[in-house]
Amino acid sequence: MKCLQSLYNAQLPLSFYFDVYLVDDGSTDGTSKEVAAAFQNVSIIKGNGNLFWAGGMRLAWNTAIDTKQYDAFILLNDDVVLKPNFIELFKNTNEFAIRKFGLSGVYSAATIDKMNNEITYGGNVIKKRGLRIKTKSILPGKEPQKIDTANANILWVDANVVKKIGVLSDKYTHGIADYDYALRANKAGFPVLLTPEIGGYCKDDHGNNWKNNLNLKKRIEYLKSPTGLAYKEYLFYVKKHFPITLPYAFVMLWLKTLFPVLWARLK
Repeated sequence: MKCLQSLYNAQLPLSFYFDVYLVDDGSTDGTSKEVAAAFQNVSIIKGNGNLFWAGGMRLAWNTAIDTKQYDAFILLNDDVVLKPNFIELFKNTNEFAIRKFGLSGVYSAATIDKMNNEITYGGNVIKKRGLRIKTKSILPGKEPQKIDTANANILWVDANVVKKIGVLSDKYTHGIADYDYALRANKAGFPVLLTPEIGGYCKDDHGNNWKNNLNLKKRIEYLKSPTGLAYKEYLFYVKKHFPITLPYAFVMLWLKTLFPVLWARLK
């Protein structure tokens, strides 16, 4: 509810209008009823309870495409509280992209944790080191910055990008889909940028989610879980975008699962 309230309280340019498509993937806490009562203009889409993050985003996105013609799409996580000027950040970034690159693209707005003011999501650049791929988080600056991968907590996608590369890939159940999308957009020649300033507030719910004190059976379950290490999907992602690093990624996933203490020393 806080997310939607911050969206409707945002400062919008006079020519700007938006529709909201919200996926309720089998919630049992009355979310749909509360949203429908408070925000009559929100289109609520019922999921089957097994969509996870990427599936829910795809369903909302495809529903929007099938419903009306839009100039752009904004992907927004429900745990984000937007800053009132977030649309202005996207507008300025889009104008920058057109001036510098001659076309619109994909723009991620960074988020921070209100408790410690640390960046939680946004954009990254890739630092290649032999068989290892390292990413570096980028801090928002005074002007938009090019990024390789992007979090879709607050993500703007121009309609022309969608026409060329579609929506989030159905190869991903939960995570990884937004990183894959940014890399695909980059490869297709679109500018993928981080907006200046932050776009909102969001806690990091990824964090250090690996617990090496789990027994082996639980660690293997976590390895294969779409909300864990997403074994098959992650290897697909690596093979697609960084094929030379696939053997290393394979070994490290199993090392992390079978020998987590050793993995922590070598990572």
